[in-house]
Amino acid sequence: MAHSSNTPLPGFATDPTRYLFFTGKGGVGKTSLSTATAIALADAGRRVLLVSTDAASNLDEMLGVPLSNQPVAVPGVPGLQMLNIDPDSAAEAYRQRVLAQLEAGASDEERATVREQLSGACTTEIAAFDEFAALLAGEATDGHFDHVVFDTAPTGHTLRLLSLPKAWSGFLAGNDRGASCLGPHSGLKMQETRFNAALRALSDPSLTTVVLVTRPDPRPMQEAARTSDELRQLGLANQRLAINGVFHASDPADRVAASIEALGREALAQLPGALAALPRDEVPLRAFDTVGLPALRALLGGGPAPDVVPAAGATELPAGSLAALTDELAAAGHGLIMVMGKGGVGKTTIAAALAVGLVQRGHSVHLTTTDPAAHVAEALSGGLDGLKVGRIDPKAETAAYIDKIMATRGKDLDEEGRALLLEDLQSPCTEEVAVFHAFSRVVNEARTSFVVLDTAPTGHSLLLMDATGAYHRQMTRQYEGMANAKHIITPLMRLQDPDTTKVVIVTLPEVTPVSQAAALQDDLRRASIEPWAWVINKSIAATGTTDPLLQARLAGEARQTARIANGLANRTFVLPWLPQAPVGVAALGALVAPGL
Repeated sequence: MAHSSNTPLPGFATDPTRYLFFTGKGGVGKTSLSTATAIALADAGRRVLLVSTDAASNLDEMLGVPLSNQPVAVPGVPGLQMLNIDPDSAAEAYRQRVLAQLEAGASDEERATVREQLSGACTTEIAAFDEFAALLAGEATDGHFDHVVFDTAPTGHTLRLLSLPKAWSGFLAGNDRGASCLGPHSGLKMQETRFNAALRALSDPSLTTVVLVTRPDPRPMQEAARTSDELRQLGLANQRLAINGVFHASDPADRVAASIEALGREALAQLPGALAALPRDEVPLRAFDTVGLPALRALLGGGPAPDVVPAAGATELPAGSLAALTDELAAAGHGLIMVMGKGGVGKTTIAAALAVGLVQRGHSVHLTTTDPAAHVAEALSGGLDGLKVGRIDPKAETAAYIDKIMATRGKDLDEEGRALLLEDLQSPCTEEVAVFHAFSRVVNEARTSFVVLDTAPTGHSLLLMDATGAYHRQMTRQYEGMANAKHIITPLMRLQDPDTTKVVIVTLPEVTPVSQAAALQDDLRRASIEPWAWVINKSIAATGTTDPLLQARLAGEARQTARIANGLANRTFVLPWLPQAPVGVAALGALVAPGL
């Protein structure tokens, strides 16, 4: 089926390069736009592969097709296949490839040692990257596809993924032994050609386009501008800007609708210079959720809009205010409060507000973040007595970790030994280990005071949880049977202890964020971590708007709050949609003031 509507397709879908990357801050609509683009290209007769590099992907829900790490045909869209780069499957396949490189005479003990070396979060990341590199090098697709469309993880994670071809090519060029965290040298060297081919494809403007997705909102726009600069430095200069969710009020007298439109207009007028220079497409806010083929075709104007069905017999959601949530948290006197969720749901705002609220109630608080795109300081926009603001900065943590290892393990080595150790520590793997150690220190601090942790978007946080689990297993094995084994308390055990750690999951009242919050909750429960509360952010149900488009979106909100009310969350708190973003200590404090 060709593009059937009178609405022209956006520029990013009309003359696409072979590789299309959709990237941006979490929650801006990367998955919707990348999927709609892949469908439009397939409808126009192209052979298309849609690839998710997000460990917390919701492509399966959007298309109703189970995710797989092998290409799967999408029913109803001839010519379209999709795959998800699943980190765990990729890691196991990578381990098997490295083990296959061992000499035939290798003993079981040697094989077990290599498998153990390849069990960490670092190997998981490199294995996922290896599959990504194979797609770019043309090995995995074997020329079967005209276009490969990448739906990427939120910005910080994607920048790391896109910087790895350069990092690994450089590391391998100066290292003829291989990194200890990846096992034997042969396992890495066999990938070198692939990494170099990936680097060439990424930096060739005739092959690769990066679509920077944002909403008409200053914060995602600033992040898109930063991403644009960083990608240009990595050699990815062929960029376009897609502004998703542009809203036009149909009744200027509706205060809420007029306010939303005015905020969007204001943001567009202040577009950062790096973005203003790019070719630009605008996609209007739609009344419907972008789930299912009719909605995804309608998103870019390639089909009629699906009917919006009102929520039948919506369940009333018993929910408290953010101030009530802060009161409950303050009663414990200390602890780690982990604010988690999909990118773009407002975790940073909620984390900063809770930290300010705890200080209001007389506690000293350390507010920190594991997000590579840290925005905590921007949200606070000022200081507050009793509040310490920090960040687990991967680069700083890695430098400190290398210094520490060189001062301990390298202390008694000769010059050649120190040079070899330092070379091993230049591996991109070292960052994962360093960040985990910093995270462990933060967890420990919560034994005596409050630590509020604004986590990275879901997929990135789950990698950190994997590292925490791997460390826990390593420690319990190491001390098994020893007299002091029962005194070992790992970071994972502290996360599992509800008296020490309270996980607050943040979501928007929309289908995808709620599904992702439920999936995150399942992942946490598998690690024996029970989420403590959910926060529904940006609810428009209480605003009294009469705008037809917002009313249509309210039907979707009612369906999602019913899902949450019917047993998804242990306790629920709601923050209404606010006409002005709560930036700064005073605005955040107003959300959580005692007695509200």
